This record gives sequence, structure tokens and C-alpha cells, in this order.
Amino acid sequence: MRILIAGICGFAGASLARTFQSAIEGARIFGVDNLVRPGAERNRGDLRALGVEVFHGDTRMASDLETLPAADWVIDAAANPSVLAGVDGRSSSRQLIEHNLHGTLNLLEYCKRHTAGFILLSSSRVYSIPALAGLPLRAEGRRFVLDSSQPLAPGVTAEGIAETFPVTAPVSLYGSTKLASEAVALEYGYAFDFPVWIDRCGVLAGAGQFGTAEQGIFSYWMHAHAARRPLRYIGFGGLGLQVRDAFHPEDLAQLLLLQMRDTEASGERIFNAGGGAANAMSLAELTAVCDRKFGAHAPQPDSSVRPFDLPWVVMDSARVQQRFGWKPRRTLVSILVEIAEHARSHPEWLDVCEGKRS
Repeated sequence: MRILIAGICGFAGASLARTFQSAIEGARIFGVDNLVRPGAERNRGDLRALGVEVFHGDTRMASDLETLPAADWVIDAAANPSVLAGVDGRSSSRQLIEHNLHGTLNLLEYCKRHTAGFILLSSSRVYSIPALAGLPLRAEGRRFVLDSSQPLAPGVTAEGIAETFPVTAPVSLYGSTKLASEAVALEYGYAFDFPVWIDRCGVLAGAGQFGTAEQGIFSYWMHAHAARRPLRYIGFGGLGLQVRDAFHPEDLAQLLLLQMRDTEASGERIFNAGGGAANAMSLAELTAVCDRKFGAHAPQPDSSVRPFDLPWVVMDSARVQQRFGWKPRRTLVSILVEIAEHARSHPEWLDVCEGKRS
């Protein structure tokens, strides 16, 4: 099997490449990356040492894909992953569209040319912000929970947000690029007869993630806590009650292996993939874990209201479990232990994530 990973030097792409290299006998794993993300060069060297081919190129440039070897499957893990992209002053809205939508279009043209299957790593942020912000919640201990005394909207279960939850605007500029990419990918698959899978991923977390306050929050929070960097509980009363679920890229890799080996041409093509209710945690609970591992370090409350912040997002992955028998094997506890060990052995990591060190 020949697998092309776009964004191969990012956290998700590199993790997938490592897993595939060891799990698929005789596979040829290669990828393309523009290497603009701080820390990407580290992953390029590590991957090459494992025998993974890394091509320097940009998915926004169709010509950069023309000379790549033919693949049986393409995994689109190349994106600007921040929900604030296009509005935070670090990247323009046009750059965001070029990265996340035009890049996907160029990869789909590659799939058309080589009759390769396509897997899009989409996002939980395709779901409607007003609908998510309007979920009935109550504070329980150090976290928000769904208020079971009130009726739940369609697409919400006790396990989280399902694929039938509204995707009506606004979903953020970032979310809109992923939602548009989903639609284009499905149409290309139908029109040119190649398989397409779309995985709406929740929060990925693990050691070696280039975490920031906007993306990769579990890794960022633990590294910042260990380094005694200032931390803030922003919005929602400034108590850190907001909740996210997380899962490990090794578990994502197992799902993608199942999808690449599947021969069923009909049925659902869009699936949620996340840690679920069992792997969900609030910022306050995460801080308590960090306090136990690194010593007390209290975040400061911040009453700021930001338009893209949400109090509770947990992914219901029942559809993908029914279709593929998949569910995360790694517990959130084990993931946090892994990140904590990485933080202890790499005290410079936040500088790497910020581009201050190579």
C-alpha cells in the first residue's frame, strides 16, 4: 500500500506516518509539508530516520503535487488548524481559504489523476456555534455538564454531539473551510469514482504536539503549567468549567487503517471521531491534574467574551463505532501522563512551538 500524507510534519501527520510505517508491512509511506509550522523540521528528521519519505511542498501549489509518486490513499492532514485563523491577525482570511480549501482541492485533483482514495481530517468546529453555545448546561463540581432536566436538541445525546447536529453558520471561517472541503471531497469521489472518508475529529492530544492556546489545548496547558507560564480561565465565569474531550493520534490511525481496508462503496461517509464522554475534562480538572504533577500554579480568571469560545464540546462517535467497530483505546489519563513526561523532559517545548527554538 502506498500512502501520501499531506501535512506529514505536523503532529497528526507525523503520528499517522509513524503508526502506518510500523503497522503495514511493505507499505510506502510518504508525504508533503511546507514546513512553516514551528517544530516541523524536528518531525521531518525523525520521519526520515524511520524511512518515511518527506517532500518539501505546499498543497496550495498544484505544481508541487505534480511530481509526487502515485499513491493508493491520500490523507489530508494539512491545514491551518486554529479556529481563530483568518481573524487573529496572524493569517489573512484569504490565506486560510487557500490553505484549507484550495489545498484540499489540489489533493482531490491528485486523487482523480491517480485514482487514489481520499481521507479528509475534518473538525468538530463544523458544528454551529450558536447551537453549541445554546446547549442546556449546568455546573457540577469543576465542570459543565449537560442539563438532563431540559430537552436536548436534535443531534445531541448523553454521549455528546452527533453527526446530525446543525452545521448552519456561523461555524467560524476555519469551520467553514472544513465544511466546504467535506462537500467538495464527497462530490469528487462521486464524480470520479474513488473512495472518500471524512472524519470530523475532536481534540487530538499527545506528547510532541505543537500546542498553542488556540489549538492543542491539553498539551499547551500542561507545558505552560509546568513552565509556570501565565494561564487564564477565559469567559464562562472565569472558573475553567469549559469541557472538551480528547483522543490520541494512535487511535485515529487505527480508524484510518479500518477505512482504507474497507471495500463497502455505499453508506455513510462522514463520521465523528473523538474521545467521547469518557475522555472529557474541563480546564479546572486539567489544572488539578497539573497541580498534582508539577505543583500548584493557579490560572487567573478572565471575564473576556470571545465569539468562538464554547463551554462544552464532546464528540459522540457512536456512528463510527457501529460502522467500523472503532473506539479510542487510549484513556485520557494515559494521554496526560504521556504529555506530562514530555513536559518534564522538554522544558523548552513551548519555545519550539512558538518558533523561538528549532
